Amino acid sequence: MALLKGRFEQNADRHKGVTWANVLARIDASSAALKALARMEASGGEPDVIGHDKATGQILFCDCAAESPLGRRSLCYDGEALNARKENKPPGSAVQMAADMGVELLSEEQYRMLQQLGEFDTKTSSWITTPDEIRSLGGALFSDRRYGRVFTYHNGAQSYYAARGFRALLRV
Repeated sequence: MALLKGRFEQNADRHKGVTWANVLARIDASSAALKALARMEASGGEPDVIGHDKATGQILFCDCAAESPLGRRSLCYDGEALNARKENKPPGSAVQMAADMGVELLSEEQYRMLQQLGEFDTKTSSWITTPDEIRSLGGALFSDRRYGRVFTYHNGAQSYYAARGFRALLRV
């Protein structure tokens, strides 16, 4: 908890209007949230509060590591893509790992909002939630920051790269 509090205090610009007391109360009320945050941290995500949902009161945590978390790279997009690979299978999929961790992949909009808080994925990329109409055709989306801009691309959902992982979002 001290690591989360320290990161929260060092990066106050990421979560204006959110107090540590409120964050701590939300975490203390949810053992699942504490476990998810521990998994985010253990896989290299450096989770931090990036805001709160005014409608629900939920605190929003996101991976704020400079690059896509090291412990969540070299994954294809989802279980369907993983099962379709005949050879050179990666160790898992981003969607399944996120579910196992109790978190969600960022949407394109959430990814772009995160990039307003700093420069992330300047050397790596991150899978993002892919709309069904793209996924049904075998594709998946990922994003990164290059040349001072945020880009969203497509790739086959079965693909995986050492520099591509995923960033997690946790609502507490």
